Amino acid sequence: MELTSAPLHNAQVSWSGLLLTVFLLTCWNSPTTAKVTVEAVPPHVAEGQNVLLLVHNLPAEVRAFYWYKGETVVDSNEIARFLISSSTNKTGPAYSGREMIYPNGSLLFQNVTQNDTGVYMLNMIMENFDYESASVQFRVHQPVTLPFIQVINTTFKELDSVFMTCYSNNTGISISWLFNGQSLRITDRMKLSQNNSTLTIDPVRREDSGDYQCEVSNPVSSKKSDPIQLNIIPDLTQGTAVLSGGAIASIVVGAVAGMTLIAVLAYFLYFRKTGRRTDQRDLTEHKSSASNHNLGPSDNSPTKVDEVAYSVLDFNAQQPKPPTSASPSPRVTEEVYSEVKKK
Repeated sequence: MELTSAPLHNAQVSWSGLLLTVFLLTCWNSPTTAKVTVEAVPPHVAEGQNVLLLVHNLPAEVRAFYWYKGETVVDSNEIARFLISSSTNKTGPAYSGREMIYPNGSLLFQNVTQNDTGVYMLNMIMENFDYESASVQFRVHQPVTLPFIQVINTTFKELDSVFMTCYSNNTGISISWLFNGQSLRITDRMKLSQNNSTLTIDPVRREDSGDYQCEVSNPVSSKKSDPIQLNIIPDLTQGTAVLSGGAIASIVVGAVAGMTLIAVLAYFLYFRKTGRRTDQRDLTEHKSSASNHNLGPSDNSPTKVDEVAYSVLDFNAQQPKPPTSASPSPRVTEEVYSEVKKK
């Protein structure tokens, strides 16, 4: 008995371990059923386009598909149904004539309108007559229209305040601003309103001159306004106020240096001119004195004193320079003496 009981006990332990192993392996390898989901392709659609409500992770034991508009499963909200066993479909009270249901449960909307925006419910009947549901939503947008910018003026003085407003006839849009065709970089002098429709620049500077545009967009379209060109001119009445101390000092130093240079140049030219006149007068007097000493009294009248007058003519300023190179001096001076005897 004891010899036979031990093997039985061992056999019971072995079978128990085997059953536990099989159970664990079965649990480990058993596939998990993914939840059914529905995707709107695309989730944002332009009015007049199509959108597909695509079913994912479809189980194999589905008997029928039911589509409803809204989150409430009632007969009045039924759009259409599809029976897999007979491959037939049937429309419901909420059918608009633009929906098409497929054998995999997906629903196609054609030529959508803004009234189609909302939530849709898929209800599935399984083989065991259980129900499984999934919901999805999409939004229909109108293409945006052309916006425009309103500003009181396009020419401003520097340091003025500028207000520009972007207007659009659309709702549910985003607004952005562009400067010279590029996205506007907001500085500490710029401010946008809560919905970005108004741009304020205070104070405005000359570097703010250029073309401004606003762009409106929604998930399906976008448009830019015509450009508005701002011209920022300097304010001459405030020119001295904006000069720094260093700039003013540089201007003063430059003015003083300029006046000093002009004074030195005038002094030099004046003394150069007066020096020439003095030299010419001394030379003339010297020649006149030498002529008076060389002339003696007349032989015909030794008792009378002859008065002689000399006239010196200088032709330096009137006679041009001789073209020939044989002249011993580049400068020709001819002096003519005329003697007049006064009796």
